[in-house]
Amino acid sequence: MATELTVQSERAFQKQPHIFLNTKAKASSKKSAQGRRWYKDVGLGFRTPKAAIEGTYIDHKCPFTGTVSIRGRVLTGKVVSTKMHRTLVIRREYLHYVPKYNRYERRHKNLSAHVSPAFRVEEGDTVTVGQCRPLSKTVRSSKICRSMARSPKAPV
Repeated sequence: MATELTVQSERAFQKQPHIFLNTKAKASSKKSAQGRRWYKDVGLGFRTPKAAIEGTYIDHKCPFTGTVSIRGRVLTGKVVSTKMHRTLVIRREYLHYVPKYNRYERRHKNLSAHVSPAFRVEEGDTVTVGQCRPLSKTVRSSKICRSMARSPKAPV
């Protein structure tokens, strides 16, 4: 899922697009203990996680260290599946009114969202995702914060 492995785990060389890797050059990027790292504030009142600032992962689709901007809707839902690589499935439940019977029926929608390696997410967590540009065929949002963890008494 979103485990942090070695930085160079893909076939192509992984690097942040805003960082020039020439060590002799002076760069305007922010320095950390490990070296130069570029990150940004996504806005909308969400803080940049410490793992994105101090981590070593490289994710082009991360809203904090990549080129993805959060705009549009901000949605909340419960994590149903984390089986895909850096992607999770969120279930959003709602009530739909049926005027004929003067009652409500329960409905749900599943939503795929990108999850950055800066977050540790498990099934049952309540997460907040923000809408962004299409990242793949089904992914149109990116996780920006974890609202609360699953309660220990909840059945699995």
